[in-house]
Amino acid sequence: MSSSSAESKMALTKTVLSTVGSVAATAMLVRTIVHDYIPPELHEYLYFGLRNIFTKFSNQLTMVIDEFDGLVNNEIYEAAVIYLGNKLSPNIHRLKVSKPEKEKNFNITMERNEEVIDVYNGQTFKWIWLCKHTVSKHFYNPRDMNSTLKSEIRSFELTFHKKNKNLVLNSYFPYIMKEAKLQKHENKTIKIHTVDYEAMCCLRDMWKPVNLDHPATFETIAMESDQKDMILKDLERFVKRKEHYRKVGKAWKRGYLLYGPPGTGKSSLIAAMANYLNFDIYDLELTVLRSNSELRKLLVGTANKSILVVEDIDCTIDLQDNLANRAVVVHSNGFNQQESKVTLSGLLNFIDGLWSSCGDERIIIFTTNHVEKLDPALLRPGRMDVHIHMSYCTPCGFKLLAANYLGIKDHKLFKEIEELIDTANVTPAEVAEQLLKEDEVEDALKGLINFLHKKIQEKEEEKAKKVEITQVESVDEKKESEENGIKENEEEKGLPIGEVKTT
Repeated sequence: MSSSSAESKMALTKTVLSTVGSVAATAMLVRTIVHDYIPPELHEYLYFGLRNIFTKFSNQLTMVIDEFDGLVNNEIYEAAVIYLGNKLSPNIHRLKVSKPEKEKNFNITMERNEEVIDVYNGQTFKWIWLCKHTVSKHFYNPRDMNSTLKSEIRSFELTFHKKNKNLVLNSYFPYIMKEAKLQKHENKTIKIHTVDYEAMCCLRDMWKPVNLDHPATFETIAMESDQKDMILKDLERFVKRKEHYRKVGKAWKRGYLLYGPPGTGKSSLIAAMANYLNFDIYDLELTVLRSNSELRKLLVGTANKSILVVEDIDCTIDLQDNLANRAVVVHSNGFNQQESKVTLSGLLNFIDGLWSSCGDERIIIFTTNHVEKLDPALLRPGRMDVHIHMSYCTPCGFKLLAANYLGIKDHKLFKEIEELIDTANVTPAEVAEQLLKEDEVEDALKGLINFLHKKIQEKEEEKAKKVEITQVESVDEKKESEENGIKENEEEKGLPIGEVKTT
C-alpha cells in the first residue's frame, strides 16, 4: 500500500508540474505574440481587458490613490507616504532613505513597485507604490498634475476584500491621516518663518522658513517655578481641548502677552514654548504692512500648530489712532492718495474676529516693554488670555542660571548674591553675561558680586539725582508762586507792576 501511495503521489506531482509547464509555455508564447505582432499602442488596452476578466472572478477590490488631485496635492497620498514609512514589511527588499539638510531625522519610504502588507482591525490591506515614467511629448493636461508635465507619475494601489470597502472609507483612511499627522509633527524640525514681502501675491511663498535652533527650554529659563508651572499647565490644557473649544463655539487659539523690561527673557520663553509644543514660529512685523487685507492674508498663510509672534506691539502700530483707517498723502502732482494702514480695528479682527478662526491650534504672542501704553481693547480675555510679567532676576532665577552656566547648585557666595539681587534690579540677561565672563566658578561669582554692587550704586545715585531735581523744581515752583502772589497784590492796589511802594 505504501508503494502504491508513493507511486500515485509521484504521478500527481508529474501531472502538476506538466500542467504548470504548459501554462508557463503558453503564457510565454502569448507574450511573444503580443510583443511581436500587436502594436505597442494596443498593449495597455489588451492588458486592461485581461485584468478585467480576472477581476470579475475575484473578491478583491483595488483603490488607486494618485499623488495629485488636479492641481492640488492629494492628502491621502501624502498621509500614506508617511504612514507606510513605519509599516514596512520584513520581506521588503528595497527602501528609500533621505535626510534633508539640517533636518534631525531620516526619512524612510517605500521604493518603486514594492509591496507592504498592513493589518488594521483584523483585516489585511496590501499597498503597492507605482511609479510610471512618461514622455513629455505626449498629451499634457494643464489642469492635471498627473499628466505628462511630470516625468514620473506616482500613485498607490490599495487592495483589500470587497466587504471592507466601508471600513476603508469610514475608518481606515481617517486612521491613516491621523497617524501620519502625528508622525509628521513628532519628526519635524521646528522652523521660524519670516515674511517675504516681495512674494505677497502668492499665498504659499509669502512666509520663508529657516530652522529654529534655539536651545531654550522650560528647564533652562530663569523664572519663578510657580510661574513656569502655570505656563506649562496652560499650554498642556490648551492642546488637549480641541473638542471643548468647538463645543463652546470658540476658535481653537490662545493669546499670550509677555511684558517686562528688555532682557528679561521674553524671546527665550517664546522659543521654549515652541520647543515644548513642537510648534513652528511665525514672526510678524506689522510696521511694513500696508493694509489690513495684507494682515489677513498673512494669517491665512500660517499653518496649524504654530505660534504667531508680534514683538514690541506698543512700538509697531499706533494703537491710539481712534481706529483711523486712512491717511491722506498729498503728492507733488496735486492729487490726493489714500494710503492704507494696519489699524487697531484690523488688528482686533485679526486676533479675535472672524478671521481668527482661519486655522486650528494656534498661539498668538504679543510682547511689550510698556504694557501701560497698550489700548485696553487689546488686553481683555479672548485676545490676550494670559498676561505674563517677565520681571527682573530673582534669587530663584539666579540659582537656575548658576546651574546652567557654572554647573553648580550651591556655593558660599550664593547668600550674598541673593541679597544683592533682591535690590539691584538686574535682568537675567545681565546676570548670564557676567557668569560667562570667567571660566572659574569663584571668579565668575565674585565678578557678579562686583557688578551687582555697581548696579546698586548707580541706582542710588540716580535716585539721589531725581530727589535733587525734584527739590530744585519744588523751590522754583515756590519762588514762582511767591512772585505771582506779589504781582497779584500790586495789581489789586493799583500799583504799576514791578514798582515798590514806599512810605
